[in-house]
Amino acid sequence: MTDNKLINLVNITKSFGDNIVLDDLNLYIRENEFVTLLGPSGCGKTTTLRIIGGFENPDKGQVIFEGKDITKTAPNERQVNTVFQKYALFNHLTVAENIAFGLKIKKKSKEYIKDKIKYALKLVNLDGFENRMPDSLSGGQQQRIAIARAIVNEPKVLLLDEPLGALDLKLRQDMQYELIRLKNELGITFVYVTHDQEEALTMSDTIVVMNQGYIQQIGTPEDIYNEPQNAFVADFIGESNIIPSIMVEDRLVNILGANFACVDAGFGHNKPVDVVIRPEDIDLVKPEEGIIKGMVTSLLFKGVHYEMEVQAHGYDWLVHSTDLVPVGSEVGIRVDPFNIQIMNKPESEDEEAVELEI
Repeated sequence: MTDNKLINLVNITKSFGDNIVLDDLNLYIRENEFVTLLGPSGCGKTTTLRIIGGFENPDKGQVIFEGKDITKTAPNERQVNTVFQKYALFNHLTVAENIAFGLKIKKKSKEYIKDKIKYALKLVNLDGFENRMPDSLSGGQQQRIAIARAIVNEPKVLLLDEPLGALDLKLRQDMQYELIRLKNELGITFVYVTHDQEEALTMSDTIVVMNQGYIQQIGTPEDIYNEPQNAFVADFIGESNIIPSIMVEDRLVNILGANFACVDAGFGHNKPVDVVIRPEDIDLVKPEEGIIKGMVTSLLFKGVHYEMEVQAHGYDWLVHSTDLVPVGSEVGIRVDPFNIQIMNKPESEDEEAVELEI
C-alpha cells in the first residue's frame, strides 16, 4: 500500500435543515485501499460517500482528488463510479446493454464496448449472460451486473453504498469474498458503506467508524477490534464487557474491587477509567484459581461457542467459550493482561468522538 492520498476530505460540514449530518470531517483515502465507512443509521456515512461521488455538495470544506479540488465538479466528470444497494439496473435493457450504458454515452466504439462487456462479465463470473434480462437474474447476479457496469468505465474509485444489504446471509458472505477478489484484480480504490460490523472486519484494509457526524476511530480491522479508542467503538464493533474501573498504577487496574494486571500505562494513579474485555478473552477456571469468583446465570449454544453470563461482583460478565459450563456453576474469572483494554473516561456526556486522521 502506498502513502498516496487519492482522496482528501478537508473540513467537510453538511446539514439538512437544522440537522448537522457531518461536522468538520477530515479524512483521506489512499490509492488502492479498501476503506469502509462503518456506523449506525444516521451517522453520516452515506452522506460522506455521496459527497465523494458528487451527488451532494458540502456546506463547507473541500473534496480533493489527486491534489485537485473537485468539490464543485459534476458526478459524471469525476473518476468515480457508484454501486447502490438497489442496483438501479434498467429492466428494459439486456445485461450487455446495461453494462454498455455509460460507454455509449462516452461514444466509445462498438468493438471497444463489446470487448469491455466480455471482460467485465468474465471478471464478475457471469460469462454468457449478455442477452439475459435483469429480472431473470437472482439478487446476487444483479449485484454483479451493477458492479460490472461500474468497472467498465475504469474508475479510479468505486463507491459502494450498502450493496449487499438486500441479499441473504449466505449470498452476502459469498459476495464479500467476490468484492475482495475484484478489488485485488482491478487494483482500484474501494470506498464501502455499511452498518454491518462483520462485513467491515472481513473486507477492509481500513475502517472508519462514524457516529453522529463525527469520525470515532480510524484503523485496521485488527486495531478497531482489539484497541477501541472509546466506549462507542468498543460496543459497536462486536460484543464487549465495558466496566467502570480504577487505574491503580501503570499496568495494574482495579475492576469491581479486584486488582488485575494489564499492559497499559500512562493513565495516572487511582484514576477512573473504562475497561473493555471481549467475551472470548475471559477464561472461566476453578473458583479458587480465579481473580474473582462468580456464578453462571445463563447459557446459550451459538454453534461455534457457548455464550454465558456470569454474575460476579455485581456485574453480569458476558463470556464466550467452547467449553460448556452449566448454569448454577461457581467459577473463577481470569483475563490475560494483554486482553484488558484501558480507555479514558469521557470528560463529559457530550464528548461524542475522537476526530482522527490516518
